[in-house]
Amino acid sequence: MSIKYPTGVEVHGKNLRIVFMYKGKRMRESLGIIDTNKNRKVAAGLRAAICYKIKTGEFNYAEEFPDSKNISIYCGSGKAAIYEDIIKSWVSIKEIEISASTLKKYKSILNALSNFINHNKIISSFTHEDILLIRKELLTSPTLDTDHKNNRLGRSVSTVNNYMRILKMVFEFAFNGGYTKTNIFSSVSELKKERVPPDPINQDEFARLLNAANNRQAANMLITSVYTGMRPGELCALAWEDIDFTTKTITVRRNISILGHFSLPKTKAGTDRVIHMLDPVVSCLRDQMPLTKMTGEDKVTVATREYGKTRKDICTFVFQPQVTASNGLKTKFYSPGGFGQVWNALIKKSGVRHRKAYQTRHTYACWMLSAGANPAFIATQMGHVSSKMIHDVYGAWMKENDADQIAIMNNNAPPMPHERYRKAI
Repeated sequence: MSIKYPTGVEVHGKNLRIVFMYKGKRMRESLGIIDTNKNRKVAAGLRAAICYKIKTGEFNYAEEFPDSKNISIYCGSGKAAIYEDIIKSWVSIKEIEISASTLKKYKSILNALSNFINHNKIISSFTHEDILLIRKELLTSPTLDTDHKNNRLGRSVSTVNNYMRILKMVFEFAFNGGYTKTNIFSSVSELKKERVPPDPINQDEFARLLNAANNRQAANMLITSVYTGMRPGELCALAWEDIDFTTKTITVRRNISILGHFSLPKTKAGTDRVIHMLDPVVSCLRDQMPLTKMTGEDKVTVATREYGKTRKDICTFVFQPQVTASNGLKTKFYSPGGFGQVWNALIKKSGVRHRKAYQTRHTYACWMLSAGANPAFIATQMGHVSSKMIHDVYGAWMKENDADQIAIMNNNAPPMPHERYRKAI
């Protein structure tokens, strides 16, 4: 009488083995147990569990069959790790390469992605389709704010692309480390996004914002930001030691991006850049001087771009929350979002259409271009490597000066040698 074996269970020699599909391939693995009625049931149960793990993405070939030759054939280098292990390794390695603020941003994004990715899924079992589905979910599913007050349907294309860039780095790390056989992100492109043009304030709105300032420091912060183009974090980290009224210059030496954590400005070109103060900046900083110049120095630690290396700066901060604090707190420098809070208060009180505080930087660029300033000079003032960023982002404002530029060229271009030209013809 022939023996009827459960589905996917067969005998090989004297031992039982199971048969299952993995990554489109029919796999056969010996269990090392003899063929008995009891063992056939055990084999059937093991096969069912393995099929379920494969279906849910939790199957780890190396753990289930550590001595199998199929590991190296079908699972890349033979390394096996779940998604959670990979991101832990990746974050640990990135800690020595990036700033604390960037690391914090990466961790925040990975935490948000955890709502869409099975952390126990084997990294090598992810497919191209899985990645596209994650992207779709990010774009179309409701946000997950903890207070549930600001939940909305979907995320912006810019946000989704940003999340996917981080996820791409994780999977490329896994691929380069031999945890996956293929780089499944190689054919995943970013979602198309229209460039959002700058939205600067105009002179009327600027006047309304100034009139809405209920203290001198708020007005001085606004003037300094608009007439220097400094980033909000650079503005909050500005010290009197960085200002030279004789040469009318500001040297941008540091940035604050995490509360209590100072770092170098965003780009190398922006570090230690010298901003030439326009007259409104000179005036407002002289007005600010009695408020904070004599409040005492602080020694702050500034993280450099080299891992583990810091420097000490002596700073008497130009803009200090304690000047206007009503709670009695003696805080000598603003948090990273400090200027944003001042800006939002001015926006609300003035009735000016809402924009982000970063638009003051765009305002500087647009106003200076409209005034006919050289784009290359503006680029150096703003901390860009070249004027390409200025041309790409602010091209529309540069076109406003075409007529003036033509007049300048007509006035300054070398004259035609009329007499010689006439004799030649």
